[in-house]
Amino acid sequence: MPWNDSGIRRLILASGSPRRRQLLSLLGIPFVVKAAGVDESRLHGEPPTELVLRVSRAKALSIRDARPDELVVAADTIVVLDGEILGKPSGPDEARQMLERLRGRSHTVYSGVTVWHLATRRMASRLGESAVWMRDYGDDEIAAYVESRDPMDKAGAYAIQHAGFDPVSHLDGCWLNVVGLPLCHLGQALAEFGVAPPANVPGTCRAFSQYDCPVVPEMLRQGSSLNT
Repeated sequence: MPWNDSGIRRLILASGSPRRRQLLSLLGIPFVVKAAGVDESRLHGEPPTELVLRVSRAKALSIRDARPDELVVAADTIVVLDGEILGKPSGPDEARQMLERLRGRSHTVYSGVTVWHLATRRMASRLGESAVWMRDYGDDEIAAYVESRDPMDKAGAYAIQHAGFDPVSHLDGCWLNVVGLPLCHLGQALAEFGVAPPANVPGTCRAFSQYDCPVVPEMLRQGSSLNT
């Protein structure tokens, strides 16, 4: 069945992130970008998993002019080390400190993904989780990476996909979750609205990341449709 038999004609990406824009384009569904400006501060005592889901929902709800044939897609991603959330660094010094703390250690990355249909007031959310182990990179590598300015707009001050720095040793979970938009989780949420992307989501993810994701088999066991 064509994806737009659902009556949906395009998506609205509630994010200005070029990485999320790149990943969403892999699905083959037309979309426009409308950056969402919301308060991403953590509430007192709020668990990280609840934070990313709440913020992703707030981003989706901030888009108030969606048409009945549009779905809003929103996401939020955080890095958690020893229970502490590492957000985007405020400057080069904080970026260096974050990378020093992460070096040679494991941490967890969470992404909240939300799909919102304004016309019917329906919403679907999913939570992505990945355990990430950083390699033992050197001080000179940190300095060069910080100098590149790449860490400045990224939670935890790093990009898993950065070929020059290549900070991650290995991970357990979804690779695209660490980039910022887990496509299989998004595919699950879109399916609740009858939208099946033209792209084979697991195959597209694998081709892009060059990573044999362990998340897909579990989702399929749960009965999810990912257009495989």
